[in-house]
Amino acid sequence: MLWPLSTRHKRLFRLTSARWQRRAIFLLGGIAVGAAAVALAQLADLAQQAFLLLLTKSRYAVLAVTPLGFMLSAYLTIRLFPNAQGSGIPQAIAARHLSDQAARESLVSIRIAIGKMILTLFGLLCGGSVGREGPTVQVGASIMFALGRVSPRRQPGLILAGAAAGVAAAFNTPLAGIVFGIEEMSRAFETRTSSLIIAAVIAAGLTSLA
Repeated sequence: MLWPLSTRHKRLFRLTSARWQRRAIFLLGGIAVGAAAVALAQLADLAQQAFLLLLTKSRYAVLAVTPLGFMLSAYLTIRLFPNAQGSGIPQAIAARHLSDQAARESLVSIRIAIGKMILTLFGLLCGGSVGREGPTVQVGASIMFALGRVSPRRQPGLILAGAAAGVAAAFNTPLAGIVFGIEEMSRAFETRTSSLIIAAVIAAGLTSLA
């Protein structure tokens, strides 16, 4: 059965619009992840410098600041930002494989991303040995998850793209993000979204280098 020409055009327009919308989400998400990674890196450097400055003022201050800071950090994690503990990579992996929307949101969301950044910076400010690569992965996955709320079917791919983009931005190497996405986040790299994931990773890497 042949569809009327106007109807076919409408269907084609909707299909084309959806494709470009999907591409825009991945690209803009990659840029956002790169910008967040740069902000986290710069703030992390400032936090470490502030702690070193404290050491120059008093070598004994660390005996009070560090343990009290860790206690407060643990309290904030439990009360305000559950699932923001740890490196953040296991949470991103788990969120990708979950099918329940609420369960995903408990692991990757804007609130979790904000909490992860705050707790990471606070830990560094108190003298903790905290790497920013793992947190950047969870932050990246959270940002892309938030952008993909309008399309739950695309969320696994978006979480993968966000996590891989976080690696690319944290290390300033898009190739590392691509390898991470293939080896760590998924056993089966979807052919339909692989090019979009790579584009998001490259966008994040270039943003972090800019």
